[in-house]
Amino acid sequence: MDKPLIWLGLSLSEVREFPDAARRIGGFQLRRVQQGLEPNDWKPMTAVGVGVKEIRIHTGLEHRVLYLAKFAEGIYVLHAFEKRTTKTSKRDTDLARERFRALIENRRSKKLGER
Repeated sequence: MDKPLIWLGLSLSEVREFPDAARRIGGFQLRRVQQGLEPNDWKPMTAVGVGVKEIRIHTGLEHRVLYLAKFAEGIYVLHAFEKRTTKTSKRDTDLARERFRALIENRRSKKLGER
């Protein structure tokens, strides 16, 4: 059974803005993650948060999809963007980190509410 994708912030519309080839590759790689597999090209993004990974999409342009797959309820897609330099921009890292922290806080407050 595939884990569902849970799109945080504007991540779904960010992926939809990718050029066709990058969107296709990103979708294929996210499907692999849903099936419990690793993407073909990824790296850990500990600067964003523990367990966050970056799918690397190469189509002449560079695109990235940051996600978190460690929770049973689904795959959280934190952020997606076109990468224009060799180093991920502070803006993109900060935005993904902000969405990661909000997710963790939301999960924590739900657990506290269940007690």
